[in-house]
Amino acid sequence: MIDRIVSRLLRTRAVVRAPIWLYRHRAGWLFGSRMLMLEHVGRRSGALRYVCLEVVERPSASEIVVVSGFGERAQWYQNLLAEPSCRVSIGFRHNIDTEARFLSEAESAAALQNYQQAHPKAWARLRGAIETAVGHEVEGLPMVCLRLLGDGDAS
Repeated sequence: MIDRIVSRLLRTRAVVRAPIWLYRHRAGWLFGSRMLMLEHVGRRSGALRYVCLEVVERPSASEIVVVSGFGERAQWYQNLLAEPSCRVSIGFRHNIDTEARFLSEAESAAALQNYQQAHPKAWARLRGAIETAVGHEVEGLPMVCLRLLGDGDAS
């Protein structure tokens, strides 16, 4: 029941886009370091696009790993494949120039395993919601490592 509700929320545009407004108004710090806003370029339109994503892990101070819960068909994922240069806002840092690198299946599996161990309750809830939303198991989800190239704008 809860998974269906969360799944419906994950597919409701107004709900998933609400954090973008906060990030764009420099209130992303409310989400701490477990969420970020990714600014990327539309592969067809060339327009700026925004998506908020959960941080899976931080391999280093200049690297952030995110997962595409909806697989390779997610628009932000497709846009990064076409243009890996992007920007990230996380915590008190804004508009950090970033380069996307797509993780191999082995790297993705290891990152997901680390996330499952670090956040078992969050993973159980997220997994159920994503599986309900996409209609299949979430094994082998594609992941992207965002390498932070600059300091961005300070608050």
